[in-house]
Amino acid sequence: MAKKRLSRFQWGVIKTMVFVVCLLPFAVITWDALNDLLGADPIQTLHFRTGDWTLRFLLITLTMTPIQRLLKTPVPIRFRRMFGLFTFFYASLHLLVWLVLDQSFSLDNMIEDVPESPYIILGLAAYIMLMLLAVTSTAGMMRRLGRKWDSLHKLVYVIAIAGVVHFFWLTKLDYQEPIIYAIALSALLAFRWRKFKAMFSFSNG
Repeated sequence: MAKKRLSRFQWGVIKTMVFVVCLLPFAVITWDALNDLLGADPIQTLHFRTGDWTLRFLLITLTMTPIQRLLKTPVPIRFRRMFGLFTFFYASLHLLVWLVLDQSFSLDNMIEDVPESPYIILGLAAYIMLMLLAVTSTAGMMRRLGRKWDSLHKLVYVIAIAGVVHFFWLTKLDYQEPIIYAIALSALLAFRWRKFKAMFSFSNG
């Protein structure tokens, strides 16, 4: 018996629901900020919350391909772009917290702070790569770049590794959460090991 395909309207409803769910962390963060519920150090709390959700959405994005292969359905891939753009959204919030609240848009403060904090340099590098992927995520850019698009978007693996290392360097006491992210990322990369191995063999063939 053939499976019934969802209509365009049904897909629209599902995508809207997923979109709203993806915005919930932002809503909670905004509510806590407006109601003074961010604790004794609100700027640090905002740093960690926005950074956490950036990594979570990045890992969710990387999870879509394994789910597709395991369930043998193209459905997860239809949400991959949305999750990727939400990764960029929360990464932008993370950057804005640093620029506006932490540095007060002061160039002097940034010049003084950045060289002494390698995790900031790594985070900025990861953000620039992520912004490049966000800008080129449209169907039009896929057509324009052709095969180069796929090669460019493999930067997501570099971004993910940089993001986890950034979190490790930023954390000073309790490494439990960064370790969880590292384990999850390692599992996702291991799932793609054959693909990476084939690429490496081809480049050296």
